[in-house]
Amino acid sequence: MTSTPIRVLICEDHELVRTGYTTIFSAQPDMEVVGDAADGRAALEAARRLLPDVVMDIRMPVLDGIEVTRRLAGPGVAAPVKVLVVTTFNVDEYAYEALRAGASGFLLKDARPKELVDGVRTVARGDSLLAPAVTRALIGHFAERLRPSDSARPALQEVVRALTQRELEVLEQLAEGLSNAEIATRLSISTETVKTYVSRILTKLDLRDRVQAVVLAYRVGLVSADQG
Repeated sequence: MTSTPIRVLICEDHELVRTGYTTIFSAQPDMEVVGDAADGRAALEAARRLLPDVVMDIRMPVLDGIEVTRRLAGPGVAAPVKVLVVTTFNVDEYAYEALRAGASGFLLKDARPKELVDGVRTVARGDSLLAPAVTRALIGHFAERLRPSDSARPALQEVVRALTQRELEVLEQLAEGLSNAEIATRLSISTETVKTYVSRILTKLDLRDRVQAVVLAYRVGLVSADQG
């Protein structure tokens, strides 16, 4: 039985880049490019109509990628669409805000085709993706914003005390941007076991996804912006 292909909508205002993405994803046997959009409003309309997994640029004309992401994947959305943001290395506040808006993950625009394809597959199956370089750039740039106040720190640390030692280890690896497979290799456990730990972490800490887990790990000081 053939599984349902991953439905990809490409949202990018540069025609050459859109064409490149279309070529890459259309060549995959498990993917179908269901459409593309050159501005945010068209992206929003197409995504609501086609219900795809979305590859999104942050800086879109008419309606920016952050607002599109918020309307498709943000808190309170009845049927959220998974959004993978592809951004330049000059990660700035737009990237940070897109995370808050509900993006499932980030890749750099200079990522290799295989990384792009794997990224779409990752978010399509419900995982979150943060390329390590993007994670470090985001957290490094916004370290001050993420650092909790003296009054908030004890409460945050108390939350994390609900985790076992192994769960803390997995959370630390998440904060470095590692995939489940990479965490499994580093900790010498199975990928399924990693998935179980991640699920427990999100449940115990009342987090929506891995992106929120990464931010929390930095806020409580489990890892720092200087690592990696």
